[in-house]
Amino acid sequence: MMANNIAVVLLSGGLDSATTLYLARKQGYKCFCLIFDYGQRQKKEIEYAKKIARAANCPYKIIKINLPWKGSALLDKKIKIPKLANLRTCELANKIPSTYVPARNIIFLSFALSYAEAIGAKAIFIGAHVQDYSGYPDCRPQFYRAFKKVVLTGTKAGVEKKRIRIGTPLIHKTKAQIIKLGERLGVSFGLTWSCYRGGRVPCGECDSCYYRAKGFKEAGIKDPLKK
Repeated sequence: MMANNIAVVLLSGGLDSATTLYLARKQGYKCFCLIFDYGQRQKKEIEYAKKIARAANCPYKIIKINLPWKGSALLDKKIKIPKLANLRTCELANKIPSTYVPARNIIFLSFALSYAEAIGAKAIFIGAHVQDYSGYPDCRPQFYRAFKKVVLTGTKAGVEKKRIRIGTPLIHKTKAQIIKLGERLGVSFGLTWSCYRGGRVPCGECDSCYYRAKGFKEAGIKDPLKK
């Protein structure tokens, strides 16, 4: 498959990746989504990611990988999902929260890069942004600058000067700005899931729920998941 407007989009089921998908599509890309089943404690986000891809009329693949060493509250049931108070403690101490999954974005981007080379894609999009999970090292601009060098030096496409762009369009946006952008693009936020727990409704206590609620409040938009 060869085309100049093909993109691989990492789709998690959250509102950031959904907005990124709709933005890439708006920019004229034919998007192919990658959804990862990496042993996360709750699988609900995978089902939501599938819903988002279908709503955007984009094909998707589910990639199942195993991280038996765990090392994260999102993977290991023995580690409690931190509540807001724990998040604040991490922020004040400048520590990386326990919800960090070791090298997750490096792993995901490596799969995406292989997929992009195989189908002749010209771009990879990921919905990372520094305002949200400031404690995650793989959400920082300097990480993506470094990964671009990996693309140039470690792939056939890079050696042959066939550019594969790493798109991080949300990297400097706040959650409220992302929500406003998503609304303009027509993202169905009711099809997105942010909570680290896979309950019937969002727990409202984990850091992901906190940032989501804060973003909707600051954007002046009602979260459709909140009844």
